[in-house]
This record gives sequence, C-alpha cells and structure tokens, in this order.
Amino acid sequence: MTQYADIGAPVVDAPTPVRDSGRAPAGRLIGLDLARGLAVFGMYAAHVGPDPDQGGVIGFLTELAHGRSSALFAFLAGFAVVLITGRMAPKTGLAGRQAVAKVVIRAVILLALGTVLTMSGIPVDVILAFYGLYFLLVLPLYRLGAGPLAAIAVGTALVLPQVLYVVQQAISDSGVRSPGEPDGIVSLLFTGAYPALTWIPFVIAGMAVARLDLAATAVRTRLALTGAALMITGYGGSWLALHVVPGAADAIGEGGASAWWSDTAGYPSGDTPAWLLAASPHSETTLSIVGNTGVAIMVVTACLAATDALPRLRSLARPVIAVGSMSLTAYVFHLIGIRFLGIEELPGLPLYVLSGFIVAAMVFATVWSRFQQRGPLEWLMTKATGLARHIR
Repeated sequence: MTQYADIGAPVVDAPTPVRDSGRAPAGRLIGLDLARGLAVFGMYAAHVGPDPDQGGVIGFLTELAHGRSSALFAFLAGFAVVLITGRMAPKTGLAGRQAVAKVVIRAVILLALGTVLTMSGIPVDVILAFYGLYFLLVLPLYRLGAGPLAAIAVGTALVLPQVLYVVQQAISDSGVRSPGEPDGIVSLLFTGAYPALTWIPFVIAGMAVARLDLAATAVRTRLALTGAALMITGYGGSWLALHVVPGAADAIGEGGASAWWSDTAGYPSGDTPAWLLAASPHSETTLSIVGNTGVAIMVVTACLAATDALPRLRSLARPVIAVGSMSLTAYVFHLIGIRFLGIEELPGLPLYVLSGFIVAAMVFATVWSRFQQRGPLEWLMTKATGLARHIR
C-alpha cells in the first residue's frame, strides 16, 4: 500500500523507514518525502537563517526560502487530503465517513496545537493553525477529479486575492484592527500571515496533482512544463507589470522594484492597489499564487523524478527524506529550539545556527526512523485519528 506523511498528517499509513540501500517500499512515492524535507529546511532558513539583506549567495538562497517553502507545505497539504480520503478513487460509504473524520480530527488538533504555540510567544508566524483550517475548507472537494480540482484552483487564485484585498481594506479602514494582527478566525481567514482566503488555492492545486498518475513519465513531463509556465507567468507577469504600469513600483515603496519575487519590499499595507501587481511570496496576490504554485509543482516533480532515476540519490538524501517523513515533529522541533535558545530576533542569525538546526533534525529523524515507522508527533496524531474507526 502506498504510504506518505505530511505535516500533522501521516497519510493513509505511516511512513516506512528508508532502508540502508536507499530503496523505498514498493509503490511509495519517496520523492514526496524528499520535497517535504526540503520544505522543512526552507522554513528553518526563513526563521533561523541569515538575513536576506546581507546579500550574496547566502542572502539570495535565504530569500528564495521565504514564503515559497510554506507554499510548498500548503501544496503538499492537498496531497494529504486526497491520500487520506482515497487517491485514485475517493472512498465512499463507511470508509468515506471514517476518512472524513480522520481529516477533521487532524484539522482540529493542528488548530489547537498551532494556537498554543502561537500564544506561547515564539517569534515565528506558526503555520499549523492555518494548516488545520485549510484541511476543513477543502474537505468538501475531496471527491472531485483532477480536472475539476484544477479548475477550482485556477478560479480561487484569480478571484480570492482580490476579495482579500477588499476585505483587508475594509478591516483597516474600520480601525478595529490591522492586517497581521492576530484575532482568532479573522486572522486565520483574512489578516494573518497565511490567510486561508489566498492559501487554499495551493491546497486545491495539490489535490489536483495528487489525483494524477505521478509514476507516469508523460504526466511528470506535463507537470514540469506546467510548473515552469506558472513560474514564468507569475513572476514574469509581475516583473512586467511593475515596470510597465506607471508608478506601480514606487507606490509599493522602498524595494518595490523587487516585489515581483522578493519580500524585501515588506508586506502589503492595503493602502495601494499596486500590491495586486506584486508576486513576492507574502503579497497574497494572484500572481504570487501562480508563481509559487509553479515552484511547488517543479520541486515535487523534480524530487519524484530524481529519486526514481537516481537510486544513489535516495541513499545520499536519506536524512532529508527521513525529516520529510516526520515533518510535523521536525517543524515543532525547530519552534521549541527557538524558544529554548531564547532566540527573539528573526531572521538574521549566523549561518551556523541554521546549519545546527538542520543537522540536528536530520540526525534525530535518521536515528528515529531506524526503530519507529512514525515520528513522535505523527505517532500521537495516528492514535488520535484512530477514533475515526468508531464512526458508523
């Protein structure tokens, strides 16, 4: 049986450890764990890595991780929903009801865990509560095929960013609160760091891709071409708009000329519609969603192709794959590490701090996976979702 894991959701069955030979169990798309591991390290880089403003190769790579790694997480959440509820054929009847219950239980746990971590004062925009809400919002779509899901992903990417802009403008004008200020469901939907209104297109796109025959070379080729086209359309379209539309870059403010790919211009303030032309990872725009979805598709496709075509890569990348197989544990681990070390100013830490987090995660995940099929938190999540068997 095919096995996967996702942040907060070991999917279908628990991830099986990668053997010393680097070979995965039959039927397993091990490339997904590699992609998930890379996403974890991207989050590490965004939180405990050097400041992108330092420039150079390190600054550039750190800036690439900002926003795009969390978008990859959201994209892979779509895989989780589909794989829990039936990948090639959605589950129906009793199996379907129990699968839906599993998704709901995971969502509630992630909402609670994310809220607790956020309230603990960790200086990081914790994605877990948002992630839980994404699960609940897209769950009604789990029976749809790849075509309808792709159409909905496109539609939400085209419409919802404009809706979010209007809503945030209204919230800001009301004087009650401002975007970025936590306030329960309002924050999760509209004003938080990962507002559901503009992040569920990633999840739905992931669901659409998960429906495809990812073992087929032709499918992977089309996905790679689609990802490249989306990247060019999103980032290239933003670059063109910011350079062609008079005053657009200046209206965004300092760093506006780089808002087609970088967060150096800051975050949308809601006081100018010019932000709708940006594609920086956290600009919450249509072009941003298109470009970041392209990146996610390219990363997943490359990881799937590479792990299948290069058996030695599986062995070399085994520690990263192990981290990806227990991504919830790895993600929470770095938050606890930040709190334990008393880190308060993020990002901007020396490179050795980021390296230490990455090495520690890889060592722990590799050793743990030799003895256990699931990460510690993944094991607890599986126990909790076992309650779904009582659904009749």
